[in-house]
Amino acid sequence: MPGSRRDDPAPALCGRRVVGVPGPFLPPGPDNLNPMSRPPTLTLPPCARAYRLDTERGAFAVQDARPDAAPIGTALLVPGFTGSKEDFIALLAPLAAAGFRAVAVDGRGQHESPGPRDERAYAQRELALDVLAQARALREPDGGPVHLLGHSLGGLVTRAAVLLDAAPFRSLTVLSSGPAAIEASQQARVRMLIEALGTLDMESVWRAMRELDPPEAADAATPPEIGAFLYRRWLNTVPEQLIATGRQMLTEPDRVAELARTGLATHVVSGAVDYAWPVPSMDAMAERLSARRTVIEGAEHSPNAERPQKTAEALAGFWSGVG
Repeated sequence: MPGSRRDDPAPALCGRRVVGVPGPFLPPGPDNLNPMSRPPTLTLPPCARAYRLDTERGAFAVQDARPDAAPIGTALLVPGFTGSKEDFIALLAPLAAAGFRAVAVDGRGQHESPGPRDERAYAQRELALDVLAQARALREPDGGPVHLLGHSLGGLVTRAAVLLDAAPFRSLTVLSSGPAAIEASQQARVRMLIEALGTLDMESVWRAMRELDPPEAADAATPPEIGAFLYRRWLNTVPEQLIATGRQMLTEPDRVAELARTGLATHVVSGAVDYAWPVPSMDAMAERLSARRTVIEGAEHSPNAERPQKTAEALAGFWSGVG
Protein backbone atom coordinates (compact mmCIF):
# COMPACT_ATOMS: atom_id res chain seq x y z
CA MET A 1 0.00 0.00 0.00
CA PRO A 2 1.49 3.40 -0.87
CA GLY A 3 2.55 5.72 1.91
CA SER A 4 1.91 9.42 2.26
CA ARG A 5 3.59 11.61 -0.35
CA ARG A 6 4.60 15.24 -0.04
CA ASP A 7 4.66 18.18 -2.40
CA ASP A 8 7.10 20.32 -0.40
CA PRO A 9 10.91 20.18 -0.46
CA ALA A 10 11.24 18.53 2.94
CA PRO A 11 12.25 14.85 3.00
CA ALA A 12 9.36 12.43 2.56
CA LEU A 13 8.27 10.34 5.51
CA CYS A 14 6.98 7.72 3.08
CA GLY A 15 3.89 7.04 5.18
CA ARG A 16 5.95 4.80 7.44
CA ARG A 17 5.67 4.79 11.18
CA VAL A 18 8.53 6.44 13.08
CA VAL A 19 9.94 4.03 15.64
CA GLY A 20 8.34 4.72 19.00
CA VAL A 21 5.60 7.02 17.78
CA PRO A 22 2.32 5.96 19.43
CA GLY A 23 0.13 7.29 16.67
CA PRO A 24 -3.60 7.05 17.30
CA PHE A 25 -4.76 5.64 13.98
CA LEU A 26 -3.65 2.56 12.09
CA PRO A 27 -5.18 1.16 8.90
CA PRO A 28 -6.20 -2.46 8.77
CA GLY A 29 -3.74 -5.02 7.53
CA PRO A 30 -0.28 -6.23 8.48
CA ASP A 31 1.68 -3.23 7.23
CA ASN A 32 0.33 -0.89 9.93
CA LEU A 33 1.14 2.24 7.99
CA ASN A 34 0.39 5.24 10.19
CA PRO A 35 -1.15 8.43 8.77
CA MET A 36 -0.48 10.39 11.97
CA SER A 37 0.26 14.02 11.21
CA ARG A 38 3.97 14.79 11.29
CA PRO A 39 5.42 18.13 10.23
CA PRO A 40 7.75 17.98 7.22
CA THR A 41 9.93 20.66 8.80
CA LEU A 42 10.29 22.50 12.09
CA THR A 43 11.64 25.71 10.59
CA LEU A 44 9.21 28.61 10.67
CA PRO A 45 8.97 30.63 7.45
CA PRO A 46 10.23 34.23 7.60
CA CYS A 47 6.65 35.53 7.73
CA ALA A 48 5.90 33.66 10.98
CA ARG A 49 6.82 33.88 14.62
CA ALA A 50 6.17 31.74 17.69
CA TYR A 51 4.84 33.24 20.92
CA ARG A 52 2.25 32.80 23.65
CA LEU A 53 -1.20 34.17 22.89
CA ASP A 54 -2.79 35.66 26.00
CA THR A 55 -6.54 35.12 26.37
CA GLU A 56 -9.06 35.39 29.19
CA ARG A 57 -8.73 31.60 29.57
CA GLY A 58 -4.95 31.52 29.78
CA ALA A 59 -1.97 31.63 27.44
CA PHE A 60 -1.59 29.32 24.45
CA ALA A 61 1.50 28.60 22.37
CA VAL A 62 0.99 29.68 18.75
CA GLN A 63 2.78 30.04 15.45
CA ASP A 64 1.50 33.16 13.71
CA ALA A 65 2.16 33.94 10.03
CA ARG A 66 1.20 37.29 8.50
CA PRO A 67 1.04 38.52 4.92
CA ASP A 68 3.00 41.58 3.83
CA ALA A 69 -0.15 43.72 3.63
CA ALA A 70 -3.21 43.87 5.86
CA PRO A 71 -4.73 40.38 5.96
CA ILE A 72 -7.97 39.65 4.14
CA GLY A 73 -8.84 37.23 6.91
CA THR A 74 -7.41 35.39 9.91
CA ALA A 75 -7.33 31.58 10.06
CA LEU A 76 -7.28 29.85 13.46
CA LEU A 77 -5.87 26.32 13.03
CA VAL A 78 -6.67 23.74 15.74
CA PRO A 79 -4.69 20.46 15.77
CA GLY A 80 -5.80 16.89 16.36
CA PHE A 81 -5.24 14.02 18.79
CA THR A 82 -1.56 13.70 19.81
CA GLY A 83 -0.91 16.71 17.55
CA SER A 84 0.31 20.27 17.91
CA LYS A 85 0.59 23.59 16.11
CA GLU A 86 3.60 22.30 14.18
CA ASP A 87 1.30 20.03 12.16
CA PHE A 88 0.26 23.17 10.23
CA ILE A 89 3.75 24.61 9.74
CA ALA A 90 3.83 23.86 6.01
CA LEU A 91 0.55 25.77 5.51
CA LEU A 92 1.76 29.02 7.06
CA ALA A 93 3.76 30.48 4.17
CA PRO A 94 1.31 29.64 1.36
CA LEU A 95 -1.64 30.96 3.37
CA ALA A 96 0.23 34.18 4.14
CA ALA A 97 1.17 34.48 0.47
CA ALA A 98 -2.55 34.20 -0.35
CA GLY A 99 -3.25 37.17 1.94
CA PHE A 100 -4.34 35.41 5.12
CA ARG A 101 -2.99 35.62 8.62
CA ALA A 102 -2.63 32.00 9.78
CA VAL A 103 -2.38 31.15 13.47
CA ALA A 104 -1.75 27.55 14.54
CA VAL A 105 -2.30 26.83 18.23
CA ASP A 106 -1.41 24.24 20.83
CA GLY A 107 -4.60 23.56 22.72
CA ARG A 108 -4.75 23.25 26.47
CA GLY A 109 -2.38 20.44 27.52
CA GLN A 110 -0.92 20.02 24.03
CA HIS A 111 2.87 20.27 23.61
CA GLU A 112 3.83 23.84 24.60
CA SER A 113 0.49 24.96 26.09
CA PRO A 114 0.24 24.02 29.78
CA GLY A 115 -2.70 22.22 31.28
CA PRO A 116 -3.71 20.66 34.61
CA ARG A 117 -3.47 16.98 35.52
CA ASP A 118 -7.26 16.75 35.69
CA GLU A 119 -9.40 15.14 32.99
CA ARG A 120 -12.26 17.54 33.72
CA ALA A 121 -10.17 20.41 32.34
CA TYR A 122 -10.28 18.74 28.92
CA ALA A 123 -14.02 18.24 28.62
CA GLN A 124 -15.08 19.17 25.11
CA ARG A 125 -16.96 22.23 26.32
CA GLU A 126 -13.83 23.52 28.07
CA LEU A 127 -11.74 23.06 24.93
CA ALA A 128 -14.45 24.74 22.84
CA LEU A 129 -14.48 27.72 25.21
CA ASP A 130 -10.70 27.93 24.77
CA VAL A 131 -11.16 28.16 21.00
CA LEU A 132 -13.68 30.98 21.40
CA ALA A 133 -11.25 32.82 23.68
CA GLN A 134 -8.44 32.36 21.16
CA ALA A 135 -10.62 33.76 18.39
CA ARG A 136 -11.48 36.82 20.47
CA ALA A 137 -7.81 37.40 21.26
CA LEU A 138 -6.89 37.27 17.57
CA ARG A 139 -9.45 39.82 16.41
CA GLU A 140 -7.89 43.01 15.04
CA PRO A 141 -9.52 46.06 13.44
CA ASP A 142 -7.75 45.37 10.15
CA GLY A 143 -7.49 41.60 10.50
CA GLY A 144 -10.52 40.63 8.45
CA PRO A 145 -12.97 37.88 9.45
CA VAL A 146 -11.89 34.83 11.43
CA HIS A 147 -11.99 31.48 9.65
CA LEU A 148 -11.86 28.44 11.95
CA LEU A 149 -10.24 25.12 11.00
CA GLY A 150 -10.01 21.91 13.02
CA HIS A 151 -7.99 18.84 12.06
CA SER A 152 -9.14 15.38 13.18
CA LEU A 153 -10.04 15.69 16.89
CA GLY A 154 -9.76 19.44 16.31
CA GLY A 155 -12.71 19.15 13.94
CA LEU A 156 -14.89 17.92 16.80
CA VAL A 157 -13.63 20.65 19.14
CA THR A 158 -14.11 23.45 16.63
CA ARG A 159 -17.59 22.20 15.80
CA ALA A 160 -18.41 22.34 19.52
CA ALA A 161 -17.07 25.91 19.63
CA VAL A 162 -19.27 26.98 16.73
CA LEU A 163 -22.30 25.33 18.35
CA LEU A 164 -21.64 27.38 21.49
CA ASP A 165 -21.22 30.61 19.53
CA ALA A 166 -20.90 30.89 15.75
CA ALA A 167 -20.83 34.70 15.76
CA PRO A 168 -17.02 35.13 15.92
CA PHE A 169 -16.47 33.10 12.75
CA ARG A 170 -17.02 33.62 9.05
CA SER A 171 -16.52 29.92 8.28
CA LEU A 172 -15.62 26.49 9.65
CA THR A 173 -13.35 24.05 7.84
CA VAL A 174 -13.40 20.45 9.05
CA LEU A 175 -10.15 18.76 7.99
CA SER A 176 -10.03 14.95 8.10
CA SER A 177 -12.76 14.81 10.73
CA GLY A 178 -16.12 13.14 10.51
CA PRO A 179 -19.71 13.48 11.67
CA ALA A 180 -19.43 11.48 14.90
CA ALA A 181 -17.12 9.00 16.65
CA ILE A 182 -14.10 7.54 14.90
CA GLU A 183 -14.32 4.45 12.72
CA ALA A 184 -15.07 1.28 14.69
CA SER A 185 -11.87 -0.39 13.47
CA GLN A 186 -9.83 2.36 15.16
CA GLN A 187 -11.66 2.45 18.46
CA ALA A 188 -9.83 -0.54 19.95
CA ARG A 189 -6.48 1.17 19.44
CA VAL A 190 -7.63 4.35 21.16
CA ARG A 191 -9.06 2.33 24.06
CA MET A 192 -5.71 0.56 24.43
CA LEU A 193 -3.91 3.90 24.53
CA ILE A 194 -6.33 5.30 27.13
CA GLU A 195 -5.84 2.20 29.29
CA ALA A 196 -2.05 2.44 29.05
CA LEU A 197 -2.07 6.14 29.92
CA GLY A 198 -4.13 5.38 33.01
CA THR A 199 -1.51 3.02 34.42
CA LEU A 200 1.88 4.06 32.96
CA ASP A 201 3.80 7.30 32.67
CA MET A 202 4.35 8.90 29.27
CA GLU A 203 7.92 7.64 28.94
CA SER A 204 6.82 4.08 29.67
CA VAL A 205 4.00 4.26 27.13
CA TRP A 206 6.46 5.58 24.55
CA ARG A 207 8.90 2.73 25.24
CA ALA A 208 6.13 0.15 25.13
CA MET A 209 4.92 1.42 21.78
CA ARG A 210 8.49 1.39 20.50
CA GLU A 211 8.94 -2.23 21.52
CA LEU A 212 5.79 -3.13 19.60
CA ASP A 213 7.13 -1.64 16.38
CA PRO A 214 8.31 -4.23 13.86
CA PRO A 215 11.99 -3.95 12.86
CA GLU A 216 11.05 -2.65 9.43
CA ALA A 217 9.24 0.31 11.00
CA ALA A 218 12.50 2.23 11.29
CA ASP A 219 12.41 4.73 8.46
CA ALA A 220 15.75 6.10 7.32
CA ALA A 221 13.93 8.85 5.40
CA THR A 222 12.61 10.39 8.62
CA PRO A 223 14.88 13.30 9.57
CA PRO A 224 16.37 12.82 13.05
CA GLU A 225 15.13 16.23 14.15
CA ILE A 226 11.54 15.26 13.28
CA GLY A 227 11.82 12.01 15.23
CA ALA A 228 13.26 13.90 18.19
CA PHE A 229 10.46 16.45 17.98
CA LEU A 230 7.76 13.75 17.96
CA TYR A 231 9.29 12.20 21.07
CA ARG A 232 9.53 15.59 22.81
CA ARG A 233 5.96 16.50 21.84
CA TRP A 234 4.68 13.20 23.22
CA LEU A 235 6.40 13.79 26.57
CA ASN A 236 5.14 17.38 26.71
CA THR A 237 1.50 16.44 26.18
CA VAL A 238 -0.54 16.14 29.37
CA PRO A 239 -1.74 12.51 29.66
CA GLU A 240 -5.14 13.56 31.02
CA GLN A 241 -5.64 15.59 27.85
CA LEU A 242 -5.08 12.46 25.76
CA ILE A 243 -7.34 10.33 27.96
CA ALA A 244 -10.20 12.84 27.93
CA THR A 245 -10.02 13.64 24.23
CA GLY A 246 -9.54 9.99 23.32
CA ARG A 247 -12.82 9.23 25.05
CA GLN A 248 -14.45 12.06 23.12
CA MET A 249 -13.42 10.45 19.85
CA LEU A 250 -14.99 7.19 21.00
CA THR A 251 -18.31 8.70 22.06
CA GLU A 252 -18.89 11.81 19.93
CA PRO A 253 -22.52 11.97 18.76
CA ASP A 254 -23.59 13.02 15.29
CA ARG A 255 -24.08 16.80 15.52
CA VAL A 256 -24.17 17.57 11.82
CA ALA A 257 -27.79 18.72 11.87
CA GLU A 258 -27.01 21.15 14.70
CA LEU A 259 -24.08 22.56 12.74
CA ALA A 260 -26.19 22.94 9.62
CA ARG A 261 -28.72 24.99 11.57
CA THR A 262 -26.09 27.60 12.42
CA GLY A 263 -25.99 28.65 8.77
CA LEU A 264 -22.20 29.07 8.97
CA ALA A 265 -20.28 28.52 5.73
CA THR A 266 -18.56 25.14 5.98
CA HIS A 267 -15.85 23.27 4.11
CA VAL A 268 -15.10 19.56 4.46
CA VAL A 269 -11.55 18.64 3.43
CA SER A 270 -9.87 15.24 3.51
CA GLY A 271 -7.31 13.11 1.81
CA ALA A 272 -8.29 10.44 -0.68
CA VAL A 273 -7.95 7.81 2.07
CA ASP A 274 -8.68 8.14 5.77
CA TYR A 275 -8.68 5.47 8.45
CA ALA A 276 -10.11 7.50 11.30
CA TRP A 277 -13.27 8.58 9.48
CA PRO A 278 -14.07 6.90 6.15
CA VAL A 279 -14.04 9.25 3.18
CA PRO A 280 -17.64 8.34 2.21
CA SER A 281 -18.80 9.45 5.67
CA MET A 282 -17.16 12.83 5.09
CA ASP A 283 -18.77 13.03 1.65
CA ALA A 284 -22.17 12.45 3.23
CA MET A 285 -21.47 14.98 5.98
CA ALA A 286 -20.59 17.64 3.42
CA GLU A 287 -23.83 16.96 1.57
CA ARG A 288 -25.87 17.27 4.77
CA LEU A 289 -24.16 20.58 5.51
CA SER A 290 -24.44 21.88 1.94
CA ALA A 291 -20.71 22.43 2.42
CA ARG A 292 -17.90 22.78 -0.05
CA ARG A 293 -16.15 19.41 -0.39
CA THR A 294 -12.47 19.06 -1.26
CA VAL A 295 -10.52 15.81 -1.57
CA ILE A 296 -6.75 16.27 -1.65
CA GLU A 297 -5.41 13.57 -3.95
CA GLY A 298 -2.25 11.86 -2.75
CA ALA A 299 -3.02 12.66 0.89
CA GLU A 300 -4.39 10.52 3.69
CA HIS A 301 -5.30 11.62 7.24
CA SER A 302 -3.11 14.74 7.25
CA PRO A 303 -3.33 16.73 4.00
CA ASN A 304 -1.91 19.70 5.91
CA ALA A 305 1.42 17.84 6.21
CA GLU A 306 1.24 15.49 3.22
CA ARG A 307 0.05 17.90 0.52
CA PRO A 308 0.39 21.35 2.09
CA GLN A 309 0.49 23.42 -1.10
CA LYS A 310 -2.68 21.91 -2.55
CA THR A 311 -4.37 22.06 0.85
CA ALA A 312 -3.48 25.72 1.28
CA GLU A 313 -4.82 26.50 -2.19
CA ALA A 314 -8.12 24.81 -1.35
CA LEU A 315 -8.41 26.65 1.96
CA ALA A 316 -7.54 30.06 0.56
CA GLY A 317 -9.96 29.58 -2.32
CA PHE A 318 -12.80 28.76 0.05
CA TRP A 319 -12.06 31.60 2.46
CA SER A 320 -11.77 34.11 -0.37
CA GLY A 321 -15.10 32.94 -1.71
CA VAL A 322 -17.01 33.37 1.55
CA GLY A 323 -15.49 36.81 2.22
